[in-house]
Amino acid sequence: MSEPVRKKKELKPVRLISNTEIKAGVFVIELEKIHDFIPGQIVAVAMHPDDDLRLYSIASGVDYPYLRILFDRVPDGQLTPPMSELRTGDTLFVTAPFGRFTKTPENAWWIATGTGIAPFISMAESGEARGRTLLHGARYSERFYYQELFKEKMGDRYLRFCTMEEGPGLISGRITTFIKESDEIKPENKYYLCGNADMVVEVRQLLLTRGVPFDNIIAEIYF
Repeated sequence: MSEPVRKKKELKPVRLISNTEIKAGVFVIELEKIHDFIPGQIVAVAMHPDDDLRLYSIASGVDYPYLRILFDRVPDGQLTPPMSELRTGDTLFVTAPFGRFTKTPENAWWIATGTGIAPFISMAESGEARGRTLLHGARYSERFYYQELFKEKMGDRYLRFCTMEEGPGLISGRITTFIKESDEIKPENKYYLCGNADMVVEVRQLLLTRGVPFDNIIAEIYF
């Protein structure tokens, strides 16, 4: 999710329950749950206690018996290649959950690309989807991770923006075009952005241009 964290937090060894490659290069791991959390929080993760830590959004509901992480395998990364090779029973080192990308109010807008959908998975599985709108961007239809969950929980408030394919239920084009043109962008709403830095910066600037106060834009950047 982010750049290395060199300030050490307390790590606990956690047992891996499962590791699944859901799409080429994209993995979901399920870990033993040893802490409660608030939907939208993150954990810092390492293969070994002395490694630099990486941050990942929790992608599971609060009542689930495990903690789920969604991630892309970065070929030259320090953590994701070995993490993608973990098997049931292996150990990963994880901190207690933390962070304030949480407690989105009703009428909030969720905006995500790529694995930046992770915190919204947690929110939806925890019963926090009602009244919210999700703008979900991807190049290809198969890259709308957990789209069936959002269809079920959000109905027509779940909007999928696809740039490289057309198909049923897909909106052709980018999220940014919608934000520029939509009459539904209201300054009083809260906007929660999660994804790569370029998307977050561009969408934040567009929202500011549309009159949304800076304090109503909350961002989680994925590097």
